[in-house]
Amino acid sequence: MSSSDIFIGETIGTAILILLGGGVCAAVTLKASKARNAGWVAIALGWGFAVMTAAYISTPLSGAHLNPAVTIGIAIKDGDWSNVPTYFAGQLLGAMIGAVLAWIAYYGQFQAHLTDREIVGGPGAQDTTAKAVEAQEKGAGPVLGVFSTGPEIRNVVQNLATEIIGTFVLLLAILTQGLNGEGNGLGVLGVLITAFVVVSIGLSLGGPTGYAINPVRDLGPRIVHALLPLPNKGGSDWSYAWIPVVGPLIGGAIAGGVYNLAFA
Repeated sequence: MSSSDIFIGETIGTAILILLGGGVCAAVTLKASKARNAGWVAIALGWGFAVMTAAYISTPLSGAHLNPAVTIGIAIKDGDWSNVPTYFAGQLLGAMIGAVLAWIAYYGQFQAHLTDREIVGGPGAQDTTAKAVEAQEKGAGPVLGVFSTGPEIRNVVQNLATEIIGTFVLLLAILTQGLNGEGNGLGVLGVLITAFVVVSIGLSLGGPTGYAINPVRDLGPRIVHALLPLPNKGGSDWSYAWIPVVGPLIGGAIAGGVYNLAFA
C-alpha cells in the first residue's frame, strides 16, 4: 500500500473512531442528551463498536491501525519502521477531525451543558462537592471527559501502569490473531474480535483512568478541547496529558517484544 493510502485510511478511520467514541461520551455526559446517564457499560460498548466501524472502513486502505501503539507493536513485530511517521500523522489528524465532528453533532447539548449554573458554577450553583472542586483545581473542565481521559485517583505510577497494562492486552490480542496477507492489519474476523477486546478492556480495566489505550485518542481531542470556543469549558488538564500518550506507547512496545519472544 502507498503512503497516500496509509495517510488517507488512517485519517478517515481515526476520525470515525473518535466521532463515534467521543459521541457516546457526549451522549452519556451532556445535558439534554437522550442517553444522558446511560452509564459505563454504554460507553464501553460504544467504544467497541466505534473501533469495529472505523476498522472495517479503513482496513482496505491502511490496515486500520488507528492507534500509534498498534503501529509501534506491529513495527517491533515486523522490524519495518518505514511507514510509522505516515501512520502517526494520519492518526493524529483523524483524531482531531473526529473530535470536531463530535462537537458539531452535539453542539446544542454542549451549549446547554456549559451554560447550566448547576454544572459550571456561578450564582445558584450547587456542585460544590470536594471532587468537583478538586477537578477544577487540577485543570479538568466540566466536559473534558467527552474529549479525553482522566483518572479517578491521581497517582502517576498507578495511572501509567493502568494504561500500559490495558494497551499491552490490546496489542497482544491483535498480534496473536494473525495479520492479513500484507502483514499490517487484521482480517474481517480479527476486526470483530478486536472490537470485543476493546469492550472487555473498558469494562475490566477502564475504571481507574478511562482507558485511553491509544495516544491520539486522548491527545488529538484534548488539543481540540483547548482550541474550541466552548463557553465555561475549564482547563484541558495538560499536567495529566502525557500519561495516556506515554503509557500506551510503552504497552504497545512491550507487547511487540513479548510477541517476538513467545509467539514468533
